[in-house]
Amino acid sequence: MAGVAVCGAMGRMGKAILAILGENPYGLTLSGAVEAAGHPLIGRDVAAVAGGGRTGVKVTEDPGSAIAAADVAIDFSTADASVRNAFLAAEAGKPIVIGSTGIGADQLERIREAAGKTAIVQSPNMSIGVNLMFRVAADMARVLGDDYDVEIVETHHRFKKDAPSGTAVKLADVVASALERNMEEVGVYGRKGMTGERSRREIGVFAMRSGDVVGEHTLVFGGIGERLEITHRAHSRDTFARGAVRAASWVLGKPPGLYDMADVLGFRR
Repeated sequence: MAGVAVCGAMGRMGKAILAILGENPYGLTLSGAVEAAGHPLIGRDVAAVAGGGRTGVKVTEDPGSAIAAADVAIDFSTADASVRNAFLAAEAGKPIVIGSTGIGADQLERIREAAGKTAIVQSPNMSIGVNLMFRVAADMARVLGDDYDVEIVETHHRFKKDAPSGTAVKLADVVASALERNMEEVGVYGRKGMTGERSRREIGVFAMRSGDVVGEHTLVFGGIGERLEITHRAHSRDTFARGAVRAASWVLGKPPGLYDMADVLGFRR
């Protein structure tokens, strides 16, 4: 059995990952659970917190020790904490899977730096279906070209703090790259008033926040006389948790470097 330290263990995604690890998939088992300093559940047994028995694994505010004692870490904390944990993993020589949302370009560059010393899988979405959507979207964009308008609509629960979602940002970047465009130049993140005729090169990205929606992403290619849509709907966080655990199993023993779910799933061209 390989031990897994879960960072952000008491969050919505963290608890989903703990539940999956309870099944001991891929020969993985929980070895550590990390939360932010001052969290009210620090010191409590993980299983007791979830309403079960006892595991002997207590929630800790010391990520360095938890990561060093594990074989691999899974991080769904915050963007800044993920950067710190990436360097802690690098110092300990342990691989880490990072799925935290809201990671910006500067933070990703820091994670890339840490990946010079250890294997890191970083992805805004660990779902197998979503990552297949990324690949299909690129192929569709290359075939359809500039004759089709591109719009992306994402919907998440009311508690989500960042917008647009990291998945929508990645989806837009994938399509823009396939069309040889730069989102910094063509991205549109809201329309109001007399905006004028839509330009042929712009890519629209729009965020909806509603109730308890786990996650929904729709990519639209609009042409004259037809429209193509791809939609991914997550029914529960288990799909992301299972993908993250699969990534943790895959990254064990890999050489230092920054990987993503395309590597884990064998999609890399």
